[in-house]
Amino acid sequence: MATKTITVTPTPTWVPLKLEGALPEPYYTPKFHLKVVPIHPTFACELEGVDWSQDISPELYREIRDVVDKYGVVVCRNTGLTDEAHIKFSAYFGELDDVTPYQKAGRKHRLRYPELFDAGNIDPDTGDVAPLTAAQVIGNKANELFHVDSSFNARRAGHSLLLAHVLPPAGTGGATEYSDSRTAYEDLPEEKKKQIENLVANHSLFHSRKTVMPEYFKDLDPTTLPMSKHKLVQVHEWSGRKNLYIASYVHSIEGMDPEESRALIDELTEHVKKPKYRVTVEWKQVGDMVIWDNTCTLHRATGGSYEGKYRRDMRRTTVKDMSSTKYGLNGEGADWRVGLP
Repeated sequence: MATKTITVTPTPTWVPLKLEGALPEPYYTPKFHLKVVPIHPTFACELEGVDWSQDISPELYREIRDVVDKYGVVVCRNTGLTDEAHIKFSAYFGELDDVTPYQKAGRKHRLRYPELFDAGNIDPDTGDVAPLTAAQVIGNKANELFHVDSSFNARRAGHSLLLAHVLPPAGTGGATEYSDSRTAYEDLPEEKKKQIENLVANHSLFHSRKTVMPEYFKDLDPTTLPMSKHKLVQVHEWSGRKNLYIASYVHSIEGMDPEESRALIDELTEHVKKPKYRVTVEWKQVGDMVIWDNTCTLHRATGGSYEGKYRRDMRRTTVKDMSSTKYGLNGEGADWRVGLP
């Protein structure tokens, strides 16, 4: 049998975009006096003043959650959280997803707990940096496109909490970029809002992978595998604002001619990617954690020169969406994660 050869080059170190517009003033929350420092004119902030060495009380969680609901992306520096504390705090947001279905499908899991998703570049067998030709590296290249976590599953993701355990040297890349899909929707022309109001998008993990690595995945046909169906325009339940629910996983628009569908997907994707809706979060030290809401923001990895050279150990908890639209149009209780290649 012939061996498949693929060349993957590291992504150049990302240069953050310059923000457009003035930042809102920092302020303190009413009960616990946490400091909220906006890092973008319309969304995203840093949150200071949480004592992560102590158990988070339900009352403190509620105040943190109010900040998350408002800003969509919340950066918490130098938390010092252990795996156990990371999982325990994440469970406040709702039911946690886990890697068990993917392990059943044959994927190796490096970490101790199934609730932790391995978002790093470490070979599960050796503990060293995974080579650029490793399947996990190739599969993760799609994360450099703007996406929302798990929109391809029957039940999508709600919140994600990503924690840094090992970081590559400063200046070698690895930042995470976010986009504000609420403001992006609000800025659409009224005619466009009317056009897309009731449209349904088909989401596929394998469409995204094939988009990034077409030669490697040339024999993969996403249309032969389940697709998750979600409305393009949704109400973000925790803030009451409408948002554009789109991602690199969107393969097509239900009931639309393929060319027309692709043109609309590309148009909306380019819109939400505009610099004025984006912010770059640099990972500064071990213990940094970013909380984001996948139902009102998009995100992407930015790669860098560290790839293939330096270890980057990032662990993410993924909270299943707890909103009334968590299953989209897929049917209550649907689940096709088991057996995915």
